Amino acid sequence: VPTDEGRVHCRLDELLEERGMTLTELSRRVGVSLVNLSVLKNDRARAIRFGTLTAICDVLGCTVGELLVVVPER
Repeated sequence: VPTDEGRVHCRLDELLEERGMTLTELSRRVGVSLVNLSVLKNDRARAIRFGTLTAICDVLGCTVGELLVVVPER
């Protein structure tokens, strides 16, 4: 069975930079711990709740497709 592990990239860093927002501010506004957002930002998350995903997108004013991208197979 092929694995897709590691192919989903979270663009949180880029989106935060574009909006002049810190991870700490996003954490406060979304209500998700800094540790959990850091795991997501560093592509170490194995899952994300839809509620969390929606909240992040609402605060950043982006779509899921702008936040999460699938990296092509090598």
